[in-house]
Amino acid sequence: MKIAIHAFEGVTLFHLSVPQMVFDEVSRQGLAGWETVLFSDRAGSVRTAEGYTLGRVQGLSATDDADLIVLPSWVDDGRELRPGLRRALLRAHDRGAAIAGLCLGAIAVADLGLLEGRSAVTHWRAAEGLASRHPDVAVDSRVLYLDHGDVMTSAGTASGIDACLHVVRTRLGAGAANQVARSLVVAPHREGGQAQYIERPVAQRSADDPIGAASAWALRNLTEDLSIDRLANAAHMSRRTFVRAFRDSTGTTPAAWVRSRRLDEARRLLEVTDLSVDQIAASCGFGNPVTLRQNFAAAFGSTPSGYRLRFDARS
Repeated sequence: MKIAIHAFEGVTLFHLSVPQMVFDEVSRQGLAGWETVLFSDRAGSVRTAEGYTLGRVQGLSATDDADLIVLPSWVDDGRELRPGLRRALLRAHDRGAAIAGLCLGAIAVADLGLLEGRSAVTHWRAAEGLASRHPDVAVDSRVLYLDHGDVMTSAGTASGIDACLHVVRTRLGAGAANQVARSLVVAPHREGGQAQYIERPVAQRSADDPIGAASAWALRNLTEDLSIDRLANAAHMSRRTFVRAFRDSTGTTPAAWVRSRRLDEARRLLEVTDLSVDQIAASCGFGNPVTLRQNFAAAFGSTPSGYRLRFDARS
């Protein structure tokens, strides 16, 4: 299988090296005769973000017989593809080549029109911009990668490794993917998704804001019953007025906001304490560990214990 990897001026070495590292390991391990090549809009050299010059980069003709074309990232300003690159990628897709947009490369794939009516993922910081730029694409900022067979996208930065191992697993089987992962000393399949890494800052509000006052009270009392009526009472507002004002202020419902704050506290406790899951559930107001696990899995695609293994700040 021939894999053509797009290199552009300013590409980071990490993004460019991920597909080469994974796919070249397939050949090094004797699992299949896979070949990777670098190509750009024109043959010659490419200067990376780190200041290195890569020579012997092929031109667009490298896509003519490629089985998989990888866009490992994209330019920071999000500019559209040049006409020649666009034509080459669409021509390759039309003849059956798969197209993969890793990290910000998903933006370029969407610009090709190959994700219309489909789901996609990109780095969580760029998810909102991609959704605004392509409202016909269902952007999912939670997962690590999404594969439609002919088109694949992945989340931010290191998620490209997960996506490339998925390609190995899909084409050569789980045993081959596991062998490559062991050789590279990475997980063959990471639990959960990108949602575990997304920052969820609490909005700052003035002290005399009734919604801010109720929110601050709730944060100090996560173990209590934080019903709408109790929150409205803390804000000195009627239930109906509070619900409307809360949504206007936060963009969400009181119940969803409380659940997110409890999950934030649960994540913090998992990272910095050795409290059991039962104790954390009680400390965050979930009542029982089953409720915590259900909500945690729904929000982050991981179990509390799995999250702790990955993000324990004490290790």
